[in-house]
Amino acid sequence: EDHVVFKSYRDGSNIILSPESSIQAQKDIGADIIIPLDELPPHHIDRDLLAESVERSHRWEARSLKEHLKDSRKRQQAIFCVVHGGTDVELRTKSINYLTELPWDGYAIGGSLGNGRDELRELLDWMMPLFNIGERSSKCRHLLGIADVESVHNAVERGVDSMDSSYPTKLARCGTLMTKNGLIRIKQGKHSKSHGVKIDEDCECATCNHYDRSYLWHLFKANEPVALQLATVHNIHFMNNLMSELRQQILSGKI
Repeated sequence: EDHVVFKSYRDGSNIILSPESSIQAQKDIGADIIIPLDELPPHHIDRDLLAESVERSHRWEARSLKEHLKDSRKRQQAIFCVVHGGTDVELRTKSINYLTELPWDGYAIGGSLGNGRDELRELLDWMMPLFNIGERSSKCRHLLGIADVESVHNAVERGVDSMDSSYPTKLARCGTLMTKNGLIRIKQGKHSKSHGVKIDEDCECATCNHYDRSYLWHLFKANEPVALQLATVHNIHFMNNLMSELRQQILSGKI
């Protein structure tokens, strides 16, 4: 209840992480948005255990907020709560009602978000309107750990303001590139002869402007570390363009 203990991958020594030390660590590295210590149960967890987990996360988050408020003005860093409850309507609603009564700078949607894109979409369908009640509507709604293209569209269309995920960079490191026509698995043999063919014909990232698919195929097959960097540059550029397009759609009233 008081803290969690990790084992150091270097020497096996115990590393203690509490709600308070988690906040101070994020303050020390200069985080713009601080996320409190919480518990992430699997989506298939027993409901009674899920309810206990939600309550524990609430207690940890309250301790985290108290620690943050000691010097929040001096530091000028924001802190978001993390709404939990899995796909359970009652527990999610209870979590929202409790956390939105506290003075957070924004609301993060975390915990188990369902078993796949369909469950996530259904979760957002009924949950997002709860953030539009009263003063809640004035604060940012942030989705944790989601960034595949379909889910990004579903989230933005339902009122999510921001999100974070390692998905684009993980894909890149595995040799999967994001394009407007879907994913390209650059390690496949068919790309070895794609001389002069860009990853995405309309992309203007540094990778696409200087290298073709066949060269990327060669780098991955040769296990060259630069392959991971070039693929990552492309995927991040793709995501930045995607979010820019969605912002323009919001401004033009299409979303």
